[in-house]
Amino acid sequence: MLIALLPLGGCMQATLAPSSDAAMTARDRQLLAHPPYAQANVPEQYLRHIVDYARKEQPGTILVDTDARYLYYVLPDGKAIRYGVAVGEEAMAFSGVARIGRMAEWPDWIPTPEIQARLGPYPSRVLGGPANPLGARALYLYAGDKDTLYRIHGTNQPEYIGQAISSGCIRMRNEDVIDLYDRVKPGSMVVVLPPGRTAQFDASGARRG
Repeated sequence: MLIALLPLGGCMQATLAPSSDAAMTARDRQLLAHPPYAQANVPEQYLRHIVDYARKEQPGTILVDTDARYLYYVLPDGKAIRYGVAVGEEAMAFSGVARIGRMAEWPDWIPTPEIQARLGPYPSRVLGGPANPLGARALYLYAGDKDTLYRIHGTNQPEYIGQAISSGCIRMRNEDVIDLYDRVKPGSMVVVLPPGRTAQFDASGARRG
């Protein structure tokens, strides 16, 4: 399936979105009340914003700008919610078009053989919870009926938001992935721009990257 990857036009206006825990369940509040990791001071640019969005993706689409470390959830009327993310290093990162094939709350983590060989040893299964690398939610990316093994998920290392790190998946703050999870549906389209295809613009409207 081919889609047009069109750049944003003109200057992007960004408004810091009010912090809300409306999507959090009682279990979320309990597990995140005293997480087993340090609270990171995430730069404001990577906090949740409402932004102008002039690309052609339909509302409900997720777009990940790998270079800029942003994930957009497309809204109606030329707007989007922009979240800061951590992405994979270039050689390990997914890019292309996928769909959300499965969604899970506080999922267990099953390290792949490749992760065990590169970063392990880990247990064969890590139970869901705030210490789990997948965090509060996971969106599983599929190509057709095949699991790509890439996910959009929470994190127990929020200090890496805004960076490219070794894991190939797309990490979000737990508060943000809970918010996103509450908005998306199975089957939703996910577009991940490859390095060098940034959607960001400078103040003059010229494309960066």
